[in-house]
Amino acid sequence: MDYTISKDTAFPTVTLHLHKGEQVQIERGSMIAHNGQVALEGHMNSNGKKGFGGVLSALGRSVTSGESFFITTATGNSDNGELLIAPANPGAIRELKTDGSQQWRLNTSAYLASDEGTGYQMVRQKLSGAVFGGTGGLFVMETEGSGTFLVSGYADIISVELQGDDEYVVDNSNVVAWSQSLNYNIEVASGTFGFKTGEGLVNHFQGTGTILIQTRSIEGLANLLQPYFPDNSGSN
Repeated sequence: MDYTISKDTAFPTVTLHLHKGEQVQIERGSMIAHNGQVALEGHMNSNGKKGFGGVLSALGRSVTSGESFFITTATGNSDNGELLIAPANPGAIRELKTDGSQQWRLNTSAYLASDEGTGYQMVRQKLSGAVFGGTGGLFVMETEGSGTFLVSGYADIISVELQGDDEYVVDNSNVVAWSQSLNYNIEVASGTFGFKTGEGLVNHFQGTGTILIQTRSIEGLANLLQPYFPDNSGSN
């Protein structure tokens, strides 16, 4: 995947450069503009179903069922196709390389784009019934294949490297991606647990690998603004 990321801005964009017949997958709604030499097709994939000639696995964003989702396929109509995309959240964009020795797990809001040599599966992460009252667990995305992923995070993205028996605990809403080589558990942190926002859940990592962490969370912003929203709970 040939691309450039805009620099020196808090709101970066990605310009994808496509050759004739080349295809990339992008997050639904991420397209800003293109030069007329790109064809876009939105479609639904289902979890576990293969596409893209048996290479691309289902991509997903649902955190409630993980069963289906919409993605957009961009295809170059000539050798100078150009497509401008950006994530919904304001913040950093990072590249992840995948191959036979390095695969990643992505939090559900991290995915931005990937090339045709890659794919990922939605994987349910079991949590105790005492946590969700028997409603199930969270979902993460496990990458497959060899190629490039682009992921995004709210505000900045920092990288933490773990070696051997190292341990690290990150708020679940701040995790962007992590190496599949890492062992991890989703746990309830101390304090009040919020069922709507996931506040109170942490990811406990151990082993050797990399964690990408966004320095702010959309949930935190929503909680900050909540007192300023009109209260419509009363009767008119």
